[in-house]
Amino acid sequence: QVQLVESGGGLVQPGGSLRLSCAVSGTIFSISAMDWYRQAPGQQRELVARITNTLTTNYADSVKGRFTISRDNARSTVYLQMNSLKPEDTAVYYCHHEWGHYWGQGTQVTVSV
Repeated sequence: QVQLVESGGGLVQPGGSLRLSCAVSGTIFSISAMDWYRQAPGQQRELVARITNTLTTNYADSVKGRFTISRDNARSTVYLQMNSLKPEDTAVYYCHHEWGHYWGQGTQVTVSV
């Protein structure tokens, strides 16, 4: 059974940091590009960051310079380091395994005073 389990979300003040993790099991991890998406209330799900199997990364313009995506193939885990968080970063964050089109259940990130 394929599982993508996100963790690390929570409530943080503006300017703070969080590190999200997504542990993948039941499928091949190392060959797939991995993505982080987010969805705010009333908004469409949007791509935040992507990392390929050759470690090429891409970011949405809104998070460039603040967020960093990385992966550990030995742990089948992808990470999203989020710094200088803003209220507009508030959303449910999902990881996505491109090769198998698998999604995690999401983790809530709330940026508020």
